[in-house]
Amino acid sequence: MVKHQTDPTKKYYSGKFPKQYQNPPGLQKDMKPKPDCGEESYRGTGQLEDKKILITGGDSGIGRAAAIAYAREGADIALNYLPEEQADALEVKELIEKEGRRVFLIPGDLSNEAFNQQMVKEAHDKLGGLDVLALVAGMQQSVEDITGLTTEQLRRTFSVNVFSLFWTVKAALPYLEKGASIITTTSVQGYNPSENLLDYASTKFAINGFTRGLAKQLGPKGIRVNSIAPGPIWTALQISGGQPQEKIPEFGQGVPLQRAGQPAELAAMYVYLASDKSSYVTAQVYGITGGIELA
Repeated sequence: MVKHQTDPTKKYYSGKFPKQYQNPPGLQKDMKPKPDCGEESYRGTGQLEDKKILITGGDSGIGRAAAIAYAREGADIALNYLPEEQADALEVKELIEKEGRRVFLIPGDLSNEAFNQQMVKEAHDKLGGLDVLALVAGMQQSVEDITGLTTEQLRRTFSVNVFSLFWTVKAALPYLEKGASIITTTSVQGYNPSENLLDYASTKFAINGFTRGLAKQLGPKGIRVNSIAPGPIWTALQISGGQPQEKIPEFGQGVPLQRAGQPAELAAMYVYLASDKSSYVTAQVYGITGGIELA
């Protein structure tokens, strides 16, 4: 019997979201509905057997979806997150260990250059190598008017979203061998910026340039660099200041697929770019946006 196709507009939650502000960075475990990171649905096929992967922002949302998928594909994980996100990180740790894979928790603030260097060294030493960097962590805070955008927020947003990429890659390069993969996380905001996310959108434009330029630099060394551009994805980022509370109920419903995306829907692309299946892919940005064009 032929299995029926799934309607993509209804595959995941498509109703209105309840308003639910949390102080940043927010915890996924307290969200309603809780984001789907593939906890019940992702099935591995051995694509990343024994690879050693560092994930930033791996406690919740897109980073958690990548971590679950990587573990079920056979990888060992070093997981970075903010100390305030420990409760979410412990849930991810349990999920990874259920797959029989090793996981090492490395809490810390990516806006600090010294921590980035320490994180990479610790990940390499505990994993016994480093094959993939999945750089997912990001800061997003909505500000309606540029006159209300503080220098402190500007500095922190750029430090977490952009400077940390430079610091982490610089620290990791001595450990990365031919065949390694670096995956950054940009956004639809890096192509079609919202008026209330000026600083965040600007960092995503910067990540696009960083990814493509670094790919040209590292290509001859056998290291691939690509990026994923999510659209409106239901994560703790949104309810902890990333969106105004009045916009939360209809978050994501304006895209052609008429709903917000779930982190689980990005997992397969993080796996593909980490795997040898993407051996001829570098300097690319893959949009997972619900239909918003990257142009």
